[in-house]
Amino acid sequence: MTRDDLNIYCMRLPQATHVVQWGNSDVYKIGGKVFAIIGTADSGPTVTFKASDLAFEILSDSPGLRPAPYMASRGLKWIQHFAQPGLSDDSLRDHIRASYDMVAAALTRKKRADLGI
Repeated sequence: MTRDDLNIYCMRLPQATHVVQWGNSDVYKIGGKVFAIIGTADSGPTVTFKASDLAFEILSDSPGLRPAPYMASRGLKWIQHFAQPGLSDDSLRDHIRASYDMVAAALTRKKRADLGI
C-alpha cells in the first residue's frame, strides 16, 4: 500500500482524527489516543501500530517488521512495518484496525459514549 492508501484507510475508521507530528508523520488518534503512525523510509511507507502481547511476540521477529523504535524501548507493545516483505496489505489493515479497537476499548466509558462508539 502507498502512504496515501494508508492515510485514507485510517481516516475512514469511525471518529479517527489526524495530525502531523514528529516531523512529517501522519498520526491517527481515537479519543486523543494514538492508534497508528505513518511515516516514510527509503523503502516506502512505515506504519507503526499497537499490538496485542501475542501479536507483538510473533511480529517482532518477522522480516520487514520490528518493535517500534522509541515506543517498544519503553515497554509498549508497538510494531513498526518498515520494509518488505513485511505484512500483506490485508494483514496490515487488520493490524491497524486491531490497534484502533484496542485503543478505543481503553478509553473511558464516558469518552466512548461522547464519540458514539
